[in-house]
Amino acid sequence: MKLDRIDWIMFFLAAGLAVFGTMMVYSASAMIAHRETAGASQFTYFYKQAGFAVAGIVIMFAASRIDYRRLNSFPVVVAGLLITVVLLAAVFGFPAINGAQRWIRFGGLSLQPSEIAKITLPVFLAWFLSRQADRVGEFRATLMPMILVVGLVAGLIFAEPDLGTTMVICAVFAAIYFAAGARILHVAAVGALFVAGVAAALILAPWRMRRLGAFLDPCDPENAAGAGYQVCQSLYAIGSGGVLGEGFARGQQKLFYLPYPHSDFIFSVVGEEFGLVGTLAIVLAFAVLLWRGTRAALNAPDRFGTLLGIGLITGITVQALFNISVVISVLPAKGIPLPFISYGGSSVLVTLAAVGILLSIAAAGEGDTPEEPTGGVRRKKAKTGLK
Repeated sequence: MKLDRIDWIMFFLAAGLAVFGTMMVYSASAMIAHRETAGASQFTYFYKQAGFAVAGIVIMFAASRIDYRRLNSFPVVVAGLLITVVLLAAVFGFPAINGAQRWIRFGGLSLQPSEIAKITLPVFLAWFLSRQADRVGEFRATLMPMILVVGLVAGLIFAEPDLGTTMVICAVFAAIYFAAGARILHVAAVGALFVAGVAAALILAPWRMRRLGAFLDPCDPENAAGAGYQVCQSLYAIGSGGVLGEGFARGQQKLFYLPYPHSDFIFSVVGEEFGLVGTLAIVLAFAVLLWRGTRAALNAPDRFGTLLGIGLITGITVQALFNISVVISVLPAKGIPLPFISYGGSSVLVTLAAVGILLSIAAAGEGDTPEEPTGGVRRKKAKTGLK
């Protein structure tokens, strides 16, 4: 692939967010690392995140140079799904961390399989729906098989428990299915099933109901010391940042007041240290990424590329929306990282890999064909729609 075919706006936007995230992880975790290592180092989390960011940028560039149509094959799709399901089932063999079994641990490293599902599931849905183009409206032939696969993956993630990622997975499914030309009745039925599932998840889990109650008034004296503590401290951090913020590494709430400031609530640290200007810059960056990703999907030369691109960019932006909404108390608290910025190797690597695939789709949409994909996929210059 010629370098002038790369969407450099998307590339540098994703890389810039990852680099910025590395710096924010240092700011948010320095004191935590200092305490955990008995004063030996304040760079523990920073070094790890920097390594993940560099590796992720390399993976993103490599993925952008490979024709995305290599993913459009039965062996690749089945292998991806099987590996994802096996890894999601394997997490239950490892000890719980903070009440959740989401990670497979190897010494000092860990893998979060639910992150891998954010790529393998869109690949499956795009592959399946591109072959069922004439039968999208059929319940038994199209909708039922997808519900079974998505239900299996989402069910395993939900059992960890991880409601936030489950909701992202369901949003990706809904976006791809709708873009493929689904019947309104089927979309409504899937939506009703999703709403019923979320309601059941809240009702059957007392701790989720407490979070929901705290969400209505997180800083109420009864909630501020309990279920609403995280969100209340988050609001304190964002509010104290004002318009311009306190300055990099000068935030106070991350000093053992705000839980997990380097992961789920890192947007609060951005708000305290860079103020309204910094938080709006992050929101704008994700908005531009949504624009470039959607543009790449709509300009894709085939149906598979369009549906895959829509699924990938939906997963990234919906996850960002959920994280930011929780931090500013627009949605009840859910443990979900901010893409590119929150601490976590699995999240950073997978998200940058997803952007790499989007870059490959964008290059193909500009008339570039890096390599003839295996399986005899024909090169196309004419752009096709969702028909």
